[in-house]
Amino acid sequence: MSINKKIKELREEREKTQKEVADALGIKEQVYQRYEYGTREPKIDIVRKLARYYSISTDEILEMTK
Repeated sequence: MSINKKIKELREEREKTQKEVADALGIKEQVYQRYEYGTREPKIDIVRKLARYYSISTDEILEMTK
């Protein structure tokens, strides 16, 4: 699964809006939307913030499971 699909899935599972997630990350909603649409890849600092926000590891977001 690509990162954009993964972060969308995480958001929907937790019933969050794109704006709620963007606000938690300290970014504009439009920037977050680009991550979900796959037109922009999040930098590692955003991946870390997403992991903290969802209380999961960065590996889970990046699909790098053992």
